[in-house]
Formats: sequence, C-alpha cells, structure tokens
Amino acid sequence: MAAITNRTQAYESQISETQPKWFAIYTRFKSEKEVVRLLSRKGIEAYLPLNRVVREYTRKRKTLELPLINCYVFVRITKSQYVDVLETNHVLKFIRFANNIISIPQPEIDLLKRICRDRMDIEVATGLLSSGQSVEIISGNLTGIKGKLINQIGKNFLVELDYIGFGLQLEVDEKLLRPIGKIIQNQENEFAEEGLGRSKYWY
Repeated sequence: MAAITNRTQAYESQISETQPKWFAIYTRFKSEKEVVRLLSRKGIEAYLPLNRVVREYTRKRKTLELPLINCYVFVRITKSQYVDVLETNHVLKFIRFANNIISIPQPEIDLLKRICRDRMDIEVATGLLSSGQSVEIISGNLTGIKGKLINQIGKNFLVELDYIGFGLQLEVDEKLLRPIGKIIQNQENEFAEEGLGRSKYWY
C-alpha cells in the first residue's frame, strides 16, 4: 500500500479532488473488456473504444467488436478513485507523460465516441504526424470533424487525438471534404519549405 500511496502523491497534480476527469489506463493484453466490467462494478466510469471489423470465414461473414487501441481503457475519476483503479485486476498503470498523468479533455473523448459509433474498420496511427491537406467533413454523420487528407484512396482521412496520443485513419468520400488550410509538405520532399517535427504522441 505504501508504494501506491507514493505514486498517488507523485501524480496527484493532474487529478482533481472534486471534478471527475478522463485518464487513460494500460491493461493486460486482451483484458480490456474485463477491466471495464470490473471498474463498473466499483462504480467507476470507464470507456472502451470498440472497432467494428468484418472477418471473412469459409462459410460466413462476421462482424466483430474489438478494442480500437489495444490495452487502453479510459476512466473518468476523481483523486479518491485513483487507488481503486490501480488495484483493479489486469490494470497495469496509468498512461503518463513526463512523469505526470495527463487528463484528456471531454471533447476529445466525445470525438472518439462519435467516430467509433458511426464508422467501421478504423485504423490506429502512431508515430510521426502525417503530411497532407487540412480538411473538414461537411456532410454525413461526422459533419464538422477536422483532420488531414493523407491518401487519395483507402483510409484517406486522419483525425489526430493529441491528448490520447494516437491518430485515427478512416475512409471518407472526398466529395464530403472541404479544405481548411494550406497543404503541408512532407519533410522528405526536396521542395518543402519547412521540416515536419515529431508528433506529440506518447506512451
């Protein structure tokens, strides 16, 4: 218990005494759904983004709901619930950056929920920020969502979740997109005016 107490003191600056905030936790592989179930039994609000994917079998086609980001679950907690989360089976740690637990703004969680609700077969992107033109979806269920046009075919639309630390790639008809800024040149392009820095992605 002493170790957990020390960890609480070290990271408590990002956790409010009274205002619930969203945080990301890291779980054992293939334990995400069980963690959500256990946290719910404790009265802790938890959210697991699910990705609907179609699998082809010999005699049938099946739609599965799989964790969008392996080993990630999101919890909305106050400081008093911190230890309860850590003591939950299969929970390994809170995701942190520079030794601090970073709260995730509600609008970013809402955006994640909206995309997972309305789209299938989403691809998670990590690493360097992708080059491309900034665009906005202007029609359909995802109207108003801004991202980058990164390919001409396939999963051509990238939504960056800065606080969560991942990007989501999905396919959007280009007729439903409008440009909202200049094209950002790839740093490998010899004609680029400026280089592309490292992303804010963290683990």
